[in-house]
Amino acid sequence: MSASKTVRKVEVLSPVPADIDIANSVVPFHISEIAEDLNLSPKHYDLYGKYKAKVLLSVLDELEGSGDGYYVVVGGITPTPLGEGKSTTTVGLCQALGAFLDKKVVTCLRQPSQGPTFGIKGGAAGGGYSQVIPMDEFNLHLTGDIHAITAANNLLAAAIDTRVFHESTQSDKALLNRLCPPNKEGKRSFSDIMFRRLKKLGISKNTPEELSPQEVKKFARLDIDPTSITWRRVMDVNDRFLRKITVGQGPEEKGMVRETGFDISVASEIMAVLALTTSLADMRERLGKMVIGNSKAGDPVTADDLGVGGALTVLMKDAINPTLMQTLEGTPVLVHAGPFANIAHGNSSIVADKIALKLAGPGGFVVTEAGFGSDIGTEKFMNIKCRYSSLTPQCAVIVATIRALKMHGGGPEVAAGKPLDRAYTTENVSLVEAGCVNLARHISNTKAYGVNVVVAVNMFATDSEAELNAVRNAALAAGAYDAVVCTHHAHGGKGAVSYFFLFVHSYNEPALLFFL
Repeated sequence: MSASKTVRKVEVLSPVPADIDIANSVVPFHISEIAEDLNLSPKHYDLYGKYKAKVLLSVLDELEGSGDGYYVVVGGITPTPLGEGKSTTTVGLCQALGAFLDKKVVTCLRQPSQGPTFGIKGGAAGGGYSQVIPMDEFNLHLTGDIHAITAANNLLAAAIDTRVFHESTQSDKALLNRLCPPNKEGKRSFSDIMFRRLKKLGISKNTPEELSPQEVKKFARLDIDPTSITWRRVMDVNDRFLRKITVGQGPEEKGMVRETGFDISVASEIMAVLALTTSLADMRERLGKMVIGNSKAGDPVTADDLGVGGALTVLMKDAINPTLMQTLEGTPVLVHAGPFANIAHGNSSIVADKIALKLAGPGGFVVTEAGFGSDIGTEKFMNIKCRYSSLTPQCAVIVATIRALKMHGGGPEVAAGKPLDRAYTTENVSLVEAGCVNLARHISNTKAYGVNVVVAVNMFATDSEAELNAVRNAALAAGAYDAVVCTHHAHGGKGAVSYFFLFVHSYNEPALLFFL
C-alpha cells in the first residue's frame, strides 16, 4: 500500500454498479489534502469549493530547476460507438501507480464538454472503479473554464458584427473619434495595440492628429468582407437548430443580414489556444493573432486588429490555471482544456502537463490522455503539442477492446444506445483477428515517433481467453513492446496492478522496468 496520505481503499462490488453510484459511494478528500500530498502549499492554488482547486502557474516558476517525471501518453484504436475506455484506462493506470505501487503520479485529462455529457456519449470522468471524482462536478461546470471560453468567443463575435455595422454607417473621421477619443485635455492618443496595427499598415505616426486623410481611412477601417467571416458564436450544449442562423435582422441594424451559426464551445479556437499556451503572455499573443476573416482586399483580419485581444485575455485569466481533482482511490488529477481532435489537436493543456511533470518529479509519472484514435490524438500530441512544449514522452499506450476490434473486423453495425448484436458478446476469434489490422496500423504509426508502445486491452466480462490471446499475438507481431489485459473498470487500480506493465525508455535509454 502507498505511503501517500490520500490513498483510499475502495471496496469493489460485482456486478459493477452504475458509474454515478460508485462515484457517490466515496467521500472525496478535501482538495487541500491532495494538494499537500503534491507538496503544494495554499499559496500555490485557489480553492473552488471543497473538492476542486486551481493550481497557479507560479508553481512552474518555483520548480523551474527541478527534474521531471516520466511522461506517458494514452491513445486508442480508431473510435467506435462502443467506446474503448481511454479515460478509464488512464485513470486505472494512475490508481495502480499511486495507490498500490507507491509511485508519485499525476493524471492529466481534458475537461469534458456538456454537449456530449448530455448526449448519448455521456461524461468523460472514466468509468466503473476508475473514475475522477466528484464525477458530477467534473462533467458539468467544473471551475468555469468553458464558460470563460464561451464569453470570450462571443465577445469577439459581437465585436466583429459591431465593427462591420459602424464602418457601414460612419465617416472616416467619426470612426477615428470612436477609436481614439480625446482625453480631458482634448488630446488623442494611440493605445499600444494600435501601434501594432499602424506598423502592420506601414504607418509611422505617433498621434492621431498626424494621420493624413488617406491614413485615417486605412487605420480606421478594417473593411471586413462579411462573406469571409469564419468566426462563429458558441455555446456548450448541443442545439442543432442554432447550427445555421441569420443575424442583423433588427430594425436598428439597417438590414445588415448575414448567415452565421453556433458551434459547441470546445470547438472555439480559443480552446485550442488555451491548450497550447505556455504562459499568460503567450496566451495574450495567441489570442490577438486569431484570424476572423478577410478584408475586401483579401488581407487577414485578426482579433488585435479589432482591438479586443486584451479583453479576451482578461476573460481567460483564470481559465489558464489547471484544475486539481482526485481519483476514486485518492491519486491527483489535473483537468485542463478540452479541444476536439477532429478540428483541433485533441489534448489537455501544455501547462497542466508541465506542472504535473514537476510535481511528480524524477521517478514519478505523468499519464496524459490524447483524444480520439491515436491516428488523430496521439499523432497530434507528438506533432503539435510536443513541438510547442519541447516535451518528449517515454512511452505510449494504445487502448483497445475486443468488441471494438470485432467491429473493425467487419462485425454487425453498432448504434449507441441499442442492444449489441450477439457477435459482440460471444467468442469469435476470426472477427477479432480481422479487426487487429486496425490495431497494427496504430502501433506502427505510434512507433514511428521512437517511443515504446504498450497495448492495453480493456477487458469486458464477455471476452474469451482465446480472443485476448489473439490480440496479444497481433500486437506483438505489429511491434508493440507488449499487450496486456486490464480489469481496472471492475477492480480499480488493483485491476491494473495485476495485468499491466510498462517499459519506459528515457531518451532511448532504458530507464525503468516495473510491473504493475
